[in-house]
Parts: sequence; C-alpha cells; structure tokens
Amino acid sequence: AGMARATLPHSPINWEAFTGDYALIRDAIEAVIPAFHDYNARIAEPGGFRMYTPASRREWRTENGKANFIVSHQRAVEREHQPADALVLATLRSHDQYNTTIYGMNDRYRGITGRRDVVFLSAEEVTSRGLSQGDVVNVQALDDNGQPCADRIMYGLTVVIYNMAAGSIGAYLPEANVLLSLDAVDTQSLTPAYKSVPVTLTKA
Repeated sequence: AGMARATLPHSPINWEAFTGDYALIRDAIEAVIPAFHDYNARIAEPGGFRMYTPASRREWRTENGKANFIVSHQRAVEREHQPADALVLATLRSHDQYNTTIYGMNDRYRGITGRRDVVFLSAEEVTSRGLSQGDVVNVQALDDNGQPCADRIMYGLTVVIYNMAAGSIGAYLPEANVLLSLDAVDTQSLTPAYKSVPVTLTKA
C-alpha cells in the first residue's frame, strides 16, 4: 500500500483503508473474481470452507475425462559445458513460508527445525562426494561455460540427506537467490531459473 500511494498519488483506491481492514481487500477481489463471492462471510464460518478446485474433486476437464500427464523432452539445464561434478540446484520454500515471506524457521515438509541454512542431497550424492549428514559445505554457481561465478556463492550450509534425485541439490529461497543469474530466465514467461541452477559443491 505504501508503494502504491507513492507510485499512484492520484489513485481512486483508498490504500489507507485497505491496510486498516483486510476485509475491504477481499471485497475488492470479490468484485472482479467470481470464485470470491461472499468471501468474507464464508471465512467467518467455523471451520472455514473449501475452495472450488475441480482437480481436488477428481474432475478432469479433458477430452477423455482423465488427468493427462505430458512428458517434456526439453532439458531444463544444458549440461554440455558443465563439469562432471556439477549439480542442478532447485530452490525451495519451507512449510512456514509463503513466496519469499518467512513466517517461521521450521519446515515440517522436510523435518527441519529452527534453521534454514541447509542444503538437501540424496544419500547417493552425499556418499559419492565423500560427505556425511551434518557436514558444512559451500555452494557456488556456474556460468553457461561451466566456470565458477565469484559473486554467486553461499557459504556454510549444512548437508541434510533427503530423498531426491542424484545430481540434484536443494536450498531455500530467498536465501539461495544469490546463486541465480539475472539473465537465466524463460524466453516467454521471463520466469527466473529457480529450479535449474548449475552449481558446484565444496566442503567448507
């Protein structure tokens, strides 16, 4: 709201009112999104309500009435110019997180409590690299030619063994955003390469 006031000083929107009463924001959304009808009344009901999502009801609006899975044959990361020991980093959100807003330091999805300075590796990957659960490592991003990027590095992350693919590594965002290249975006959506960053791993 503060940014909106500064950017749009003559806006017809009462930003102060919105920040004082979030129900007004929901009313405004309801005015343009049919699924938001009676939203404030519905959330006041004990137990809340279930959003209408056809897939959650096993309703598949496809030609054959089934959920159809499509296998992509496009590679997420080109590996030709990357060293053999390179890993593909996927940045992750914890359970107590919405986008880049962190509400707590626990991640019940992955059994992490009280911290976020970790990297996730498969048991196979940990063993092949001579590491152990709890070891401290540094993660450095690689450029398109497989060369280390001096300004894209994270230090002092603790290894956590997790059930994931060999050749992959996971770390929390926004902390791991430092490893992303500003130029590594999808050509159509311009979405950053949050799930496919080539990196190397070294023991700290």
